[in-house]
Amino acid sequence: MDKWPDHRIQEMLGVQLPIIQAPMAGANKSAMAIAVSEAGGLGSLPCAMLNADQIRAEWKTIRQQTSRPINVNFFCHQLPESDAVRERAWRQRLAKYYVELGLDPEASLPSASRRPFDSTACDLIAEFKPEVVSFHFGLPESALLARVKAIGARILGTATTVEEARWLEQRGCDAIIAQGYEAGGHRGMFLTGDISTQAGTMALVPQMVDAVGVPVIASGGIGDARGILAAFALGAAAVQLGTAYLLCPEAILSSVHRHALENLKDDGTAITNIFSGRPARGIMNRIMRELGPMSDLAPQFPLAGSAIAPLRKHSEAAESEDFAQMWSGQAGRLCRKLPAGELTRQLASETLAALRRREQATASPAR
Repeated sequence: MDKWPDHRIQEMLGVQLPIIQAPMAGANKSAMAIAVSEAGGLGSLPCAMLNADQIRAEWKTIRQQTSRPINVNFFCHQLPESDAVRERAWRQRLAKYYVELGLDPEASLPSASRRPFDSTACDLIAEFKPEVVSFHFGLPESALLARVKAIGARILGTATTVEEARWLEQRGCDAIIAQGYEAGGHRGMFLTGDISTQAGTMALVPQMVDAVGVPVIASGGIGDARGILAAFALGAAAVQLGTAYLLCPEAILSSVHRHALENLKDDGTAITNIFSGRPARGIMNRIMRELGPMSDLAPQFPLAGSAIAPLRKHSEAAESEDFAQMWSGQAGRLCRKLPAGELTRQLASETLAALRRREQATASPAR
């Protein structure tokens, strides 16, 4: 057995490597999940933006190409009530951009596409019986969670604070994903909405490890073997990487997003709520600078995304970053242009090599 510092996640989830590919709604589907799982890690299928038929099709593809464990991921947010006044104010705030791009500010808008885990999703879990089910923004109601656990799936939950980690453990999570401030995409926070106090991965992981009895998975700012080693040194049992996989050919990225990621600077991201109504880290662009990047006008998640969607679509078609949604963590500069399976194997081999060097250095007699 490879000399990983902690084997709890491999044993619990039935994988060879303590490397989890983060589920990235809109940026990956079955192809990436299959590649990572076939390489020995845990591939993840994000389901928050897929309907039942799409989830079924992706799962069918997965099982045609791999029998290894797969994680399916869902959001657990509460759908907000419509606030006509706030939504109108948001549209008015965006109207000048519509006019600039030659779009009709009064045109009908697409509906928000992110739905929380519900009985329909639970029926799909019972049908597919995935090995791992993970949740973002808390957990589903107890009856639905009990149904998921009854099929034998391992449950992972995302926490951004020690309090959230304890809450997840108390409700039966088998492992906790510790999401640091550095992470790309949406914050998994659910007991707090204050992003100003969110801890970074280096500070969060050891405190969470001390606070809960289940394995902790480090997530946020990890892009290579150095980050993986640091996570294990802090007490993590595994790592979850998302941004690191965004330049893989299996990633579903616009050319604008890919170009921005290839040229990203260390200070090139910020947390914003303007694309969805909920804080998420992405690559800075014009609309983020001009509207916030945090805006009090943005309707609650996921309603803010409806009015900004036409601007995003136009911007990406014109290959302009101005209004594009480009999620990325702070370690985006560490991305490599490799197939997802090859990247997973490289990350593992480089980490194990570094662990062996450290062990040899420790064992060598002092001169």
